[in-house]
Amino acid sequence: MLRKWLNWLLDFFLPKAPAVAELEKMGAAGFAGRAKHSRELNGREELIAFFDYCDPLVRTAIWELKYRGNALIAALLAECLFDELTAELSEREIFENFSQPLIVPIPLSKKRHRERGFNQCEILLDELAKLDINGIFEIRKKLLIKVKDTPSQTKSDSRASRLKNLRGAFAVSESPLGRNIIVVDDVATTGATLSEARKTLRRAGAKKILGIALAH
Repeated sequence: MLRKWLNWLLDFFLPKAPAVAELEKMGAAGFAGRAKHSRELNGREELIAFFDYCDPLVRTAIWELKYRGNALIAALLAECLFDELTAELSEREIFENFSQPLIVPIPLSKKRHRERGFNQCEILLDELAKLDINGIFEIRKKLLIKVKDTPSQTKSDSRASRLKNLRGAFAVSESPLGRNIIVVDDVATTGATLSEARKTLRRAGAKKILGIALAH
């Protein structure tokens, strides 16, 4: 309800640009065909991004998800994520025994959640769950929690600075002992957030942890 109200206010004071209206009608196949793609972050196979954030099309889609909680864009991006994840998992299950993973979103701090009214990664995974009619994914939206409010990562230039800001920021609400996990974020710049989340889950006993971002 709060998200709908916030979206109404945004639409009233900041009407949607033509590019957003086009995006909402594009569909996942159209978006994936036009968007510039990315891949591993800094050559690390355990951190993967699917799209290039420098692409204006990708940046617009992420902004709509992150700050408006745009349901149509969330559904579009979730379909792209679903296709990419199923392909990634089928390969890793064969070659790395990476099976039956838990899907976990990067959490917001309580303060940031109150300010924004929603967690864009949770919205994305809600849409992903609608597509998962065969129950491939086990989504745990509250397994990873953020216990420390940190400065916006966009204000930190270096990876070292971002890692320092995030140290001790995450905790787990339940044991992931022995489970494979995929951590999902919307944007990864240096990969610091996903790296810190992976460290937290590894310390809690998770087996293998893959960090995935929509864009980099």
